Amino acid sequence: MRTLPVRSHRNNTHRYRRLLNSRLAELERQFIERRLSEEQAYLKALASETFPLAFTAQKISAGQARVEVAP
Repeated sequence: MRTLPVRSHRNNTHRYRRLLNSRLAELERQFIERRLSEEQAYLKALASETFPLAFTAQKISAGQARVEVAP
């Protein structure tokens, strides 16, 4: 089930953001910023695995639209 890893990374992201709003030493702040960046990258990778199609809508003319699917 893919929702558990997504939830885990999302929870970690929220936790790191909360920590960044607290008083931290510079070294701690750097560590948490790096971990936050890693968690966001994991989430993006999971999202692209789970939802590999990207839809783009283009306006053609007079209210008509064309939807393209990118692999």
